Amino acid sequence: MSLKPKVALSQDFLLQLSKLPSSVHSKVMKWAIQFQSDPTSPGINYEYINGARDPNLKSVRLDRDWRGIVFKPNSGDVYVLLYVDHHDDAYRWAENRKLAINPVTGAMQMVIIESVAAVEAAPAQPTPAAKAVQAQTAEAQLPLFGGLEDRELLSLGVPEEMLAEVRHLTSEPELDALQGRLPVEGYEGLFLVAAGDTVSQVLNARETRVDRKVDTSDFAAALATPESQSRFVIVDDDEAMLAIMNAPLAQWRVFLHPTQHKLASGDRSGPVRVLGGAGTGKTVLAMHRARWLADNRTLDGKKVLFTTFTKNLASDIEQNLRTLCGSATLAKLEVRNLDAWVHGFMRSRKLEHRIVYDRKQDAALQAWQAAMAVRDTTLDLPDNFYELELEQVVLAQGITTRDQYRTARRTGRESVLSRTKRDAVWPVFEEYRGQLSSRKLKEVDDAYREIAELLLAEDSHASAYSAIVIDETQDLGPQALKLLRAMIPAGANDLFFVGDGHQRIYSRHRAAMSKCGIDIRGRARKLYLNYRTTDEIRRQAVALLEGCEVDDLDDGHDETRRYKSLSHGPAPSVVTADGLEAAAVQVVAFIKAFRAAKGDADAPSVCVIASSEKNREALAKQVQSAGLTCLTITAQANHSDSRNVVHFATMHRAKGLEFDAVVVVAPESYFGTPDQTSSQRKLLYVALTRAKRSAALIRLN
Repeated sequence: MSLKPKVALSQDFLLQLSKLPSSVHSKVMKWAIQFQSDPTSPGINYEYINGARDPNLKSVRLDRDWRGIVFKPNSGDVYVLLYVDHHDDAYRWAENRKLAINPVTGAMQMVIIESVAAVEAAPAQPTPAAKAVQAQTAEAQLPLFGGLEDRELLSLGVPEEMLAEVRHLTSEPELDALQGRLPVEGYEGLFLVAAGDTVSQVLNARETRVDRKVDTSDFAAALATPESQSRFVIVDDDEAMLAIMNAPLAQWRVFLHPTQHKLASGDRSGPVRVLGGAGTGKTVLAMHRARWLADNRTLDGKKVLFTTFTKNLASDIEQNLRTLCGSATLAKLEVRNLDAWVHGFMRSRKLEHRIVYDRKQDAALQAWQAAMAVRDTTLDLPDNFYELELEQVVLAQGITTRDQYRTARRTGRESVLSRTKRDAVWPVFEEYRGQLSSRKLKEVDDAYREIAELLLAEDSHASAYSAIVIDETQDLGPQALKLLRAMIPAGANDLFFVGDGHQRIYSRHRAAMSKCGIDIRGRARKLYLNYRTTDEIRRQAVALLEGCEVDDLDDGHDETRRYKSLSHGPAPSVVTADGLEAAAVQVVAFIKAFRAAKGDADAPSVCVIASSEKNREALAKQVQSAGLTCLTITAQANHSDSRNVVHFATMHRAKGLEFDAVVVVAPESYFGTPDQTSSQRKLLYVALTRAKRSAALIRLN
């Protein structure tokens, strides 16, 4: 019995499908389902395309005006829906394209072959002076990849048909100009080498093998590679076809970058940490990893826990997982932010303490005031010293006794304390904890620490989870990381972290994984390609962090030099405004400009992001009075899918969201020296990188 042919959809096909009129879309859907059932049916008339570079590309009639472009090889059982358009446009698209297999990576690659004029005017002979200038220029502009062999370029993902073009590149702008024609892994590999990495470093980070023999005619094998699956998806039945074609723009559900694909699947010998700047797909990767673990590595009724720092992000992730996973997989997943998990654990153990998140509130304030009343006034320390010392030293390091405090590290604290002074300071912290306890309250870091100690004292093999996936790791402090380590026994596939030190906007102190019992040696990876933000917005956002120290969530430093965006657009506008009223006028002007730039297309999704709830409300009120419909995003209210509203959010609440255009309104104080405004600048970075296409930054005097 012969096997059913494989049918795949390309990313280009789905993007084009999303642009079709609804009447045409329904015709394509009906035809595609029939095609998926039997691409060899005699009812399908495959037509040759005159002048096409690839004889395996065929045209298929959908109706009188519309044509589909299909890859149909002379031999083999792979059929790929590549494109759909009006008759002439579809043929033009197909003429200079070729679907080939990379002879080193084994990946299927769509190559766009540039046409070259057969006859060119003979160039004028240069003068001796011009010859000298040309010689100097040629010497200064050495080929970027002149030292690489063909096999090395191929291993990076460069198609064989583009080797000559790549060898002529002499600058990064020239490489960027070629980006649209290179497979994503080829472009990434080249810019990493141009940035200073070796080919071996790139391949090792990708976990790519290039020593196997590749059959360049075996398209079925080629479809199975992670590189191919970043742009082609196999559909096995009508249900899968409908699910994908009904949501053609939900690309994140179907296509992963090859590096993401490899990290999302397969076994790992221990904890994994993945870094990536804003828009690099960390959360998408984490969700696909959680799905793979739930489908393949859950035993004995255990679940995969997906956790993050804030309740709002956990809610957004849970909604996205419902679109990504089937009901059987969802039943094996639990999504909760870490504090919600802590509350649930305390209730299950009948621990009656409430968590303190703000010492300025009611009972917690009274406890702090009582503690400050016992301080030694002869020490001549400012009042804010005690609260910062509590947060950055005592709570961060889990210090519970005077002896521990005497020897505690105080890195980054301005004042030097002798042993005698430490002994005099300690009673404030001891009194504060006593006051909290009498009120049935507990600092959140103390709750993390005590629960971790309780779990470690019990049978560690009694964990309810087979794996834990953690998003926004940068916002978790040392005690939170130690709790996560205690929640599951060390072993294969236990912990999977994604995060970005550039976006640390909640945690009061950085945490090094290695000092929290989490060993990521040999399992630390990085995502470089930004899929959300244009490179112009990315550069503006990164410039705001110049001079700010950014860690790698362990003991190292993270840098942004190797990050790149795949899209381009206008540079963000940066203006000043004298007060909120003047800022609101500029906000309205920017929104109207964003919408006008879209022309007759759908209105862009827009968000105005402010530094505080007070400024957010004031701006929303004034923009509403200008005749624009406004919607405020709060802890209780999510954003709307409607493109006719202007969203308003604080910088903290905008975390994890994305819009076509954003206007960020920030006080001038946020732009002080980096050493004094690191936290505020990271908020600006988060806010600005919510934009996909356009952005404006208003500095509020």
